[in-house]
Amino acid sequence: MRVGEELPPLEIEITRTLIVAGAIASRDYQDVHHDAELARLKGSPDIFMNILTTNGLVGRYITDHFGPRTVLRKVAIRLGAPNYPGDTMVLTGTIEETDGDTATVRVLGTNGIGRHVTGTVAVTVAVPTTTEAGG
Repeated sequence: MRVGEELPPLEIEITRTLIVAGAIASRDYQDVHHDAELARLKGSPDIFMNILTTNGLVGRYITDHFGPRTVLRKVAIRLGAPNYPGDTMVLTGTIEETDGDTATVRVLGTNGIGRHVTGTVAVTVAVPTTTEAGG
């Protein structure tokens, strides 16, 4: 881990199933996350992803890169352009600072209409033990 290191991008296809499943899993039953007709009546062109699903995807992005023993210490995100079905969100990240086994990663998620999510994730990266490392 070094300051300025860029994480490889992660492309996530935004499907209706992903949007609805994420809303259900996070117990967010607002109609704009599962009912296209009601979403349109409220001024949205379609259903859209909730912040809790986005938060989970950001966490996945970080742990996919640093490994399953990574501990997310703080996730601070802000939403922008909605994630609608049929689009693709691309997550990218850059390490902003490090201190021993901790790092702060600046995360950006874009889609076809702009920036969906921006923020930072503070992580502690566990160093494998001798047994885990195969030694």
